[in-house]
Amino acid sequence: MNNLPLTILFGALAGLGIFALVRALTPNKRGAVATVAQIDALRAAGPAGGPAPRAIDAKGRIGQRVAAFYLQRGWEQRSLRADLAVLDRSWEAFLATKVLLSAVGLVFGPLLFGIAWQLGLGSNPIIPVWLALAFGGLFFFLPDLEVRRDAVDKRRDLRRVIGAYLNLVSMNLAGGRGLPEALMAAADISDGWALLRIRNTLADARITGTSQWVALGRLGEDLGIEELQDLSTTLALVADDGAKIRESLASRAETMRHRELSEIEGAAGEKSQSMIVAQLLLCAGFLVFLIFPAAMRVFQV
Repeated sequence: MNNLPLTILFGALAGLGIFALVRALTPNKRGAVATVAQIDALRAAGPAGGPAPRAIDAKGRIGQRVAAFYLQRGWEQRSLRADLAVLDRSWEAFLATKVLLSAVGLVFGPLLFGIAWQLGLGSNPIIPVWLALAFGGLFFFLPDLEVRRDAVDKRRDLRRVIGAYLNLVSMNLAGGRGLPEALMAAADISDGWALLRIRNTLADARITGTSQWVALGRLGEDLGIEELQDLSTTLALVADDGAKIRESLASRAETMRHRELSEIEGAAGEKSQSMIVAQLLLCAGFLVFLIFPAAMRVFQV
């Protein structure tokens, strides 16, 4: 009888959780955000009559279903999509990985409890349920942390390449080339992933008849790179004046170099401070090692 209130509380919490889960998974009336997101997805998929779709495995089908669910609920996840675009990863594959890892977490929690129960460390039957939910949620969000960490490093490399790219464009403009030719010639200088992404964007813009600076702005929006968006706006304003373009590109490249140097100096300063703290701790431990025997003799312990 003493455990009756606790059992009622756990039952109420479980029922509330099940109700919230069913309410979240049940499709409701589609809102404006979901409709606009579906239109954007169809537009990004391209016109009908394209190449035949490739065979999709089980993981791909799971990713498509979860992506359709996200689209139906209006969950855009723009920052996460930008991180995946920088890493050149598929949105559907990422969602499938999250779901599969969550399923592994649901199994891992009770398995861990089973090992502890065999060792005699626990016997409460409600513990496996909480462990399953905890590890399922933890494993579900682990890919997000990995993607955001890797995207930060990839964006840092991309910004460094953009600074050098702007210098190359300015040099091509000074050599007498027009802006479209200068943008493409500067992107042809290397086959690195960053310049390759810019070159493909410029080539697609030329095929579709879109302005190259508009295409660069869209690329910056997709990848979450503010420098490319600002570059697109600047080029759109001074596209007809070669001298202003050169001055703007040179000043923008210099600003990016100064920012990069500041970040490098800040990282070096943090490492230096960490080394100083480690040295101080080492010295303190050495002093304790020297003083401890003498203190023991003085206090006759």
